Amino acid sequence: MKTTKKTALLVSAMALGMLFSCNKDENTASTAPSNLVTLQPTELNKECSYVDSYWSSTAFLNTTIINTTQTNFIYGQNTKIASVFGRPSVPLSIVHDNSNPNSTYNAISYSSPKKIYFGEAIYKAALAKGQIVPAMILAHEFGHQLQYTYGLPSVHENTARPNELEADGFAGYYMRKPTGYNATWAAAGPAFEFAYAIGDYSTTSAGHHGTPPQRRSATRLGWYLGEYNLTATSFDSNFFYYYNNVLSGAYKTARPSTVTPEMDAFITSKMDELRKINSGEIDGTEFGQLND
Repeated sequence: MKTTKKTALLVSAMALGMLFSCNKDENTASTAPSNLVTLQPTELNKECSYVDSYWSSTAFLNTTIINTTQTNFIYGQNTKIASVFGRPSVPLSIVHDNSNPNSTYNAISYSSPKKIYFGEAIYKAALAKGQIVPAMILAHEFGHQLQYTYGLPSVHENTARPNELEADGFAGYYMRKPTGYNATWAAAGPAFEFAYAIGDYSTTSAGHHGTPPQRRSATRLGWYLGEYNLTATSFDSNFFYYYNNVLSGAYKTARPSTVTPEMDAFITSKMDELRKINSGEIDGTEFGQLND
């Protein structure tokens, strides 16, 4: 089920209010900061070190990640992802924890106020797989921001699966777009596998994100939809029109008006592949080796 406060790449639950009255977003920026701040806690960080209940009590927010190159990269991606969807970027902060670095292995998209927190540990692990992987994670999280803004997804279940699959699709869309990351599948496929292999099989749990094969097929469908220029809402209607077909083999809704004959012919031609990804017949290794 879609949460009203935040959706995380690894965790989905209601975010709690901050425990301190000071502004912990004071160091937050939406674009690459011109004057980078130290990774060590400032006096403000120390005073407001408690981020929220989904981060360690010793975690703190900052605008810097690893070095100037990585900082500029991720804030640049934040702006670029938003631009592809015709939206302003949302505040982005990096979560550090000098006492317990592994506690920051997460990325969270919040709805009120709209913001994204990107953990240092997950960023470093993603970067080790290639520069494209942190961008993919951020695109997924921004997908949740689109959901908050437009009241998406249009499909509802008793779990978080539609929210997460659509965010996967938004990430796939961004990675393909020439105005977005403009990646080849040789680069994008392994990047998606980094995060989406953690899909789960707790299908009755409220926090269920979709199985690994389902998440792979959602990403691949989003990638194919990146061939076209779609708004967030038209992406939603087109995505679920085709994704429901992947799942069941039969259309569940009338064809959206935004689906052109050209698009329908193109996506339909990919349906056999999408079903094989969705069923697990195409596994993670083969998934990363598919053609553009």
